[in-house]
This record gives sequence, C-alpha cells and structure tokens, in this order.
Amino acid sequence: MDNPVILFDGVCNLCNGAINFVLRHDKKGIFRFASIQSEAGQRLLAAHDLDARELNSFFLVDKGKVYQKSAAALRVANYFAWYWKELQILRIVPYFLRDAIYDFIATNRYKWFGKRDECMVPTPDVQKRFLQ
Repeated sequence: MDNPVILFDGVCNLCNGAINFVLRHDKKGIFRFASIQSEAGQRLLAAHDLDARELNSFFLVDKGKVYQKSAAALRVANYFAWYWKELQILRIVPYFLRDAIYDFIATNRYKWFGKRDECMVPTPDVQKRFLQ
C-alpha cells in the first residue's frame, strides 16, 4: 500500500476523536485507517510482527516502517499544514519521556473519555479510506 495507514483502537472514544481530527486536517486524503480490532488491522499487525492484542497504542505504517505512540503522532502531524509541523520540536524530548506521557493517557483513556460497544462506523464520504 502506498498510503500511510493509521491503526487505532476502534472502541476508544479518544482514539476515534483523534481519527476524526486526522480526517479534518488531512486535506489531501493521504491517510488510510484500520481499527486494530478489524480484520485489516489484524493482518497489518501480523505482517509487521506486532502484538495483535496491543490496544494501548496506535500505529502508523508508512513506507514500510512502523511507528507507534508519540513517534506515530508526530509523524502524522508532519503531513498536515505547515503550522502543525511546529510540533516536530517535541522530537527533542527523549522518546521514553514522550511515550511515558502517552502511556499514562492511554492507560486512563477509557476512564476519562469512555468506550464504545463496537468500532466506529465511518460516514459514507470517508468510508473508502477505511481498510476492510
């Protein structure tokens, strides 16, 4: 696949909000999406030797490489308009510190933001960007 793919927890409200954010800011329609729980998500995880039970992270598969947690978020932001590229300054923070903050939020995301009973259903206008 030529387009970068974001793998996310499909039942997490915070994660779904993040995907909606990406959809709003990805003006060129570059990104593709798959929930970790979906068949497509499970296939991509397996293809990259990632733990299929890992729901506390989102992954970005881009040009054959896999990024996760804060590295994935920063790489996604780099595809947006110029002012979002300013976030790349956060790369000076060591990844283990960035990921510690990420992990703290990920561990508490269901408690703070809630959880759905099932994965989100994309609207018809963006359905084609979600892998099956």
